[in-house]
Amino acid sequence: MAAIPFIFGLQQFSEGVLWLTLPKPELHLLQKYATYSFLIFAQIIWPILVPISILVLEKNKTRIVTLKVLVGIGLTIGLYLTYCLIRFQVSASIESHHILYIQHYPVSIRNGSIVLYALATIVPPLFSSIRGMWLLGLTILVSYIFSALFYEHYVLSVWCFFSSIISLAVYFVIKEEVNSKTGIKLTMY
Repeated sequence: MAAIPFIFGLQQFSEGVLWLTLPKPELHLLQKYATYSFLIFAQIIWPILVPISILVLEKNKTRIVTLKVLVGIGLTIGLYLTYCLIRFQVSASIESHHILYIQHYPVSIRNGSIVLYALATIVPPLFSSIRGMWLLGLTILVSYIFSALFYEHYVLSVWCFFSSIISLAVYFVIKEEVNSKTGIKLTMY
């Protein structure tokens, strides 16, 4: 859980490389690596890491059962999206001051995969008994809704940007949890 902001930093770095290389056709290979790097974080790592990291911290037995189901959903959608990244063509382009990720994944199950992805990445913090975790989940949900409403074609890029900023709140959730369990005051330098 504590590594989530760092991992988002790596993901945003890969998108930064993409921003710098997309206008330069001679850097096509670097563009491809940056595109796949970003998509691996966004579509494979997050649906698996988020529910697992919350499950590991959870102590409430009833919520553990729910979180285990969400881990299973995360693994399922992560494996499916891994298959899609390997099997289907993906690319990125700059459009309307945003990065558009073009993914030729099967359209027939797109809505179902979006629901599974949301279950794996948005719902786990909402089911956690850890103080403050629900607020993290709520801000992630609101940022998704905002991204989907106002940046429909760029949700992947915009929502990941918002989530990377929101991920800084992980420090405060962990700080509060450690403080409440141990009485040790964590500080940020």
